[in-house]
Amino acid sequence: MEIYMWWLDLDLVSKEWLRENLRATELPLLVLQGIAEAGGPHPDDVAGVLSDADWDFVETQSEFVD
Repeated sequence: MEIYMWWLDLDLVSKEWLRENLRATELPLLVLQGIAEAGGPHPDDVAGVLSDADWDFVETQSEFVD
């Protein structure tokens, strides 16, 4: 699922963490749970939850005032 389809439903704490830790190789459980609850991916392997395109979205398209 594309990030823009679930980003608006992601909690603010998770959004802030993603913005402050761009392209992190590991995501904390809290952020993984937030992504899953918002309708985003929730793979068994925590690596690879977000693609390069998803990180590009977080960096360039997401609004800092949600």
